[in-house]
Amino acid sequence: MQAERPGPVVLLMDGEEVADRARFSGKTFLEQMEAYRALGVNGVALYEQTVRNWVNRGVLTYHPANTLGLLYPNARIQPGWFYLTGPAEWLEALPARWNIPVEKVLIGTQSWLATPVNVEFFPAGYDLALARELKAQGFYLAARPLDHPYRRYDGVLIPPEADAVIFTGLDVLGYKNNLERVAEGLAGRPIAWIEGTPQRGFAELSRSLPVKRLFSIRPEWQDRLSPAETADKFVLAARERGHQLLYLRPYKQPEDTESFLRLLKHDLERSRVPIGPPTPRDFSPSPLRWIALVGVGAGLGLLALGLPQPLGLPVVLFLVLLALGVARGEAGPLLAAMVFPALGFLERQRRGLGLWLAAVLYSLAGAVFLAALGSTPQSVLGLAPFRGVSLTLLVPPLLVALSFLPAAFKTALNQLYQHPLKLGEVGLALLGLGVLGLALLRRGNDAAPALVPDWELQLRAYLQDVMVRPRFKEIFAHALAPIALLLPWPNWLRNALLVLVAVGMGSILNTFSHYHTPLSISFFRVVNGLLIGLALGWAGLWIIRGLRQWWLR
Repeated sequence: MQAERPGPVVLLMDGEEVADRARFSGKTFLEQMEAYRALGVNGVALYEQTVRNWVNRGVLTYHPANTLGLLYPNARIQPGWFYLTGPAEWLEALPARWNIPVEKVLIGTQSWLATPVNVEFFPAGYDLALARELKAQGFYLAARPLDHPYRRYDGVLIPPEADAVIFTGLDVLGYKNNLERVAEGLAGRPIAWIEGTPQRGFAELSRSLPVKRLFSIRPEWQDRLSPAETADKFVLAARERGHQLLYLRPYKQPEDTESFLRLLKHDLERSRVPIGPPTPRDFSPSPLRWIALVGVGAGLGLLALGLPQPLGLPVVLFLVLLALGVARGEAGPLLAAMVFPALGFLERQRRGLGLWLAAVLYSLAGAVFLAALGSTPQSVLGLAPFRGVSLTLLVPPLLVALSFLPAAFKTALNQLYQHPLKLGEVGLALLGLGVLGLALLRRGNDAAPALVPDWELQLRAYLQDVMVRPRFKEIFAHALAPIALLLPWPNWLRNALLVLVAVGMGSILNTFSHYHTPLSISFFRVVNGLLIGLALGWAGLWIIRGLRQWWLR
């Protein structure tokens, strides 16, 4: 809990966007950054420049053979080659960056570099003078190196002033065959894990380099959001998802950018997330955490004893094999998430909301075991996500449904097979299956937009602004509990409702399986879901009782 405390966060502005905004407003890069610093920005991401960038700045001159031949008609120019000239130190440094044939030739009175391939978009180093000046002004610097099939990876790959490294594209620098040299060239700098943009080779580099979580919003998406909506997303990332690098881009309109940055700074301060250089989140898991396996084993034993016999032991063995097949070395957390949400429903001696309370307490106990076994530096950073998310929502209600079989389950299954169906029963069964299917389809942060209506998104945004937003599956389940347990339903209907309540218990464990979310945030998310769900459940109970009395009259 000490390691995952929110913040400090650094507000990083995209360097290319800063340069464009500076040119548009007639300011220098440093002047534009000072204007952003007044609004809370304390860092900038500098891109490695290409040959074309330096040509546009007037540092280098670049010509293909045909145009250079027009300038020097008597020079010996090789057809189809490309020629580059500039200060002497540049002509010495650039060939060392590329893994291609380069010849130095004299044309006119100048030395030129001649290459058989077009190097216009080859990496050509950073603006080191700008990096030094920004560092002297106290800005946090993130380097964005440019990869290329013909670049070399020996030597220093980033400016000495860089505090972190953010890779571009879908691969890390040197993904194919040069990861070891890249790790050496980055000289221990933290590398950024960009949520939603997995990069090939990142896991290998993370074994030898520190990692910091980064959150950004694509420009085309940000243009569709208001400054307040964008600020909310960044605050949520810092407060509840463990991000320490907030990668910002300005809006097209300066007034929107100013509003966005002011709101972001204000909301971070209100959420008590400090702005400053990120601190490492390294921790060493205690070996005592393996004692939690005793708790998971106890849960499996209770399940084996609580299910109708002789089904208990075969079901437990199947779950163990399933967890090993899906999660392998992380089978312990997955078993806790599948088993503990169902255990409270096996205590049939409890009446009324006592059964629901037992289910909640068992689920929270399972959350302790899950967090103890699954919280590692890799999982807290999001590099080793929880495996088996769907099973945490699917298996608990199936176990609860199985627990309702009587001891003479063969007779019960025969009677069930021969039971004359009623239209009402079929409708309720389809409704229950639909609710369960919807819960599975809406799991995670990548649910299909069509499954999440606009009004729900607006409600989520409101709840997120005033509290740690609970999960709707948990609210629904807790609201259903008093309705299922305190009204005189037929046994089969009461049991069907409890199966749906079990989906919410599974969601509690699913909440804690988001290891990158601080444990305290997950706990208050569950508590808020309990309180709101119970309040809605008592209101629903009062309404249903009134409707039932009216109907019977």
